[in-house]
Amino acid sequence: MKIAVIGYGRRIRNVIRELIVQDPTLELAAIVDVQNEAIKQAMTEREDRLPEFYDTFAEMKERVKPDGVLIGTRCSLHARLAAEVLSSGIPLFLEKPVATTLEDLKLLKQAYDRYPAEVVVSFPLRVTPMVSLVKEILDSGKIGTVEHVQAVNNVPYGGVYYHHWYRDENETGGLFLQKATHDFDYLQHLIGGHPTDVCAMVSKQIFRGDKPAGLKCADCEEKLTCKESTYGVVRSEDTTPAGEYCAFAVDTGNEDSGSALIRYESGMHVSYSQNFFARRKAASRGARLLGYKGTLEFDFYTDEIKVFPHHSPHTEVYRMDGSEAHFGGDQVLADNFLKVMRGEARSSSDMNSGLLSALVCLKARESSLTGTFQTVDWR
Repeated sequence: MKIAVIGYGRRIRNVIRELIVQDPTLELAAIVDVQNEAIKQAMTEREDRLPEFYDTFAEMKERVKPDGVLIGTRCSLHARLAAEVLSSGIPLFLEKPVATTLEDLKLLKQAYDRYPAEVVVSFPLRVTPMVSLVKEILDSGKIGTVEHVQAVNNVPYGGVYYHHWYRDENETGGLFLQKATHDFDYLQHLIGGHPTDVCAMVSKQIFRGDKPAGLKCADCEEKLTCKESTYGVVRSEDTTPAGEYCAFAVDTGNEDSGSALIRYESGMHVSYSQNFFARRKAASRGARLLGYKGTLEFDFYTDEIKVFPHHSPHTEVYRMDGSEAHFGGDQVLADNFLKVMRGEARSSSDMNSGLLSALVCLKARESSLTGTFQTVDWR
């Protein structure tokens, strides 16, 4: 099979690597990117055979006829490019968030309603072995019907959202869309039902300051003492600096913590909170799900699931191995997309999942800006 990629970014390159690990016969046949020449030069130094390079998807699809397309551009382009790919009927792997504005989300929904092709949205958390086991336990009725959820994401690598292009809120749409979209999706997968209302609040208490706009860590007089300095730091997979712009400059975007309350049609609600200045062992990502018969909690960072029966004096503990990328979810998504391209399976994280998660995130962002409850609908 042949695949093509629109936007040859870091994340999508990791996905492609995993696809080829699982199917070594898979060919990366074409790339569409605004930096085609730079990519070609870099690939020439380490690849024996280069893919073809195109300026547009339309030109590429006619000449290459790929079995699957992956979109890994910056976030603000996801929706409009995905809408174009949907009309071709080619299976699509789409990075999250599926859209960064309500206007683009509506456009994408209309395209999907018209062209319901197979789409695998990049939601690896919902297909991790941990979430799969949690789902199995919940479906067994062990804790009863889930009537309340307390979820958290304390991000230990939060600096990435202030040093890079992620700091531009016009590109990210805010950190609900960047991080909570994953958490809202796996929670939706676990509890089902339909969210009806959301209210949210964000704060920016740490990553703000009076450093000049455009200041880079390498040019700062505090580069050797600042706890957030990236001076001299390199990423593990190559020599690209881990970050460059000052996290305490006047042009540093994004909130550094946020919380949301989501009400469901049954009357139950979910509380969710995320933070971007927790570090090291303060990292936490998971949830407590409470029913009348018991409580289940899990944390991706501790690799543990605990079940606390409410009416018997014991605790059940399940220990996982989440050492793989995205706690094992990337492997499952890659396997699913390969099977989708072969016609052997349906998507395990389809477009409807991506649309709903992005809608809740966008409504949460609007709530945080206006101080109002927002109805989760398409108005």
